[in-house]
Amino acid sequence: MPVLEVKNLVKHFPIKNRGVLFSSQIGVVHAVDGISFNVNRGETYGLVGESGCGKTSTARAIIYLDPPTSGEIYFDGKEVGEVFKSKDKEAILHLRQKIQYVFQNPYASLDPRMTVADIITEPLVIHSHVPKEKWHDRLYELLRLVGLEEYHAERYPHEFSGGQRQRICIARALAVEPEFIIADEPVASLDVSVRAQILNLLKDLQQELKMTYLYISHDLSTVRHICHHVAVMYLGKFVEVADTEDLFKEPLHPYTQALMSAIPIPDPDAQRKRIVLPGEVPSAKNPPEGCRFEPRCIYAKDHGCVHSNPELRDVGHGHFVACPFA
Repeated sequence: MPVLEVKNLVKHFPIKNRGVLFSSQIGVVHAVDGISFNVNRGETYGLVGESGCGKTSTARAIIYLDPPTSGEIYFDGKEVGEVFKSKDKEAILHLRQKIQYVFQNPYASLDPRMTVADIITEPLVIHSHVPKEKWHDRLYELLRLVGLEEYHAERYPHEFSGGQRQRICIARALAVEPEFIIADEPVASLDVSVRAQILNLLKDLQQELKMTYLYISHDLSTVRHICHHVAVMYLGKFVEVADTEDLFKEPLHPYTQALMSAIPIPDPDAQRKRIVLPGEVPSAKNPPEGCRFEPRCIYAKDHGCVHSNPELRDVGHGHFVACPFA
């Protein structure tokens, strides 16, 4: 049974015309438009796509930082929306404990006025799942777990490098012993050498603690390194879903193929034909009526994709693609 089930998730942000006394809605931003996926326990599920495609909106809707417009989200068989709508503080706190979030920017997600000890022990205070006399032991255990030293506990965030700050963010997420972690581009702001360290840390923690991840990134190289399954998003919709190796071995959607062609090759003599997509990503305020990718697709010019919105179809071995020409 999947630990997380997302069914037809929709997240729209209203556009309002604000007056002096009243405001009226004049449109919506279609951030996420009807996506469904399952994440099995102990695996890493990747969401990839360009900036603005809806990856972070999906993650924030799952944990109700931004409640979804519609759709169903099940965690461990319980409907997340019902838990939050019940306003049962104990049930909400229990769900927050099971699902944790590692934010993209470690510089902004840490309070500069708090020491590392205060940052990591704050979840212990809120959730009260560890006796007070054991807080320091738990603090030092978490620091060692993420590759930091005990003396780092008394320092402030500005005294650390970007990679060390992200380790602190991971330690804070692990403090409540979660089952599921949403990692929202956790290495995007880090140097290449530090990225490898953080990714290896996440993989080691997954094996040691039996963690489950939702990994969000626009960097396909890191996705291939850490993910078991991958969903490719474009303008709020999934265009391709497959096992990681299948997706990288044989990308079928023209958008996925363009993304793959942009991956750098660590060989100065290697040759690769780069697929350059024409035009710009359409506005999420007014997405295309048919296929979202139609204005930039090389196949759609001679076919009727303007009004038809292709759904994901299984082309074999659990490989799904939303394109009739794949």
